[in-house]
Amino acid sequence: MSREDFEDAVRDALDLIPPELAERMDDVVVLVEDEAPQDDPELLGLYEGVPLTERDGWWAAGSLPDRITVFRHPTLAVCSSVEEVVDEVAVTIVHEIAHHFGIDDERLAELGWD
Repeated sequence: MSREDFEDAVRDALDLIPPELAERMDDVVVLVEDEAPQDDPELLGLYEGVPLTERDGWWAAGSLPDRITVFRHPTLAVCSSVEEVVDEVAVTIVHEIAHHFGIDDERLAELGWD
């Protein structure tokens, strides 16, 4: 899958987010990178930032936007079809957005999103 097609899959996954949830996302950017960090090369996605549940008055002043990064090559490596890639990207986006809302991996596992 080309980078352009993968980026389209990420955009499509973002379009699946219910509007009432998307409106509550605050100061977050979604990026696509080819490779995951060297210390976790099989990572499919990563949230970096301050979850909404942990923000207070100091946070807004001069803070950079939160980042959700979806890693293309690791995702392609675990999928055997375009349909699987599309599904996996959607799951990854939901997972990382949940972190933006303060939901940790343990709770995501309880909800079936691990």
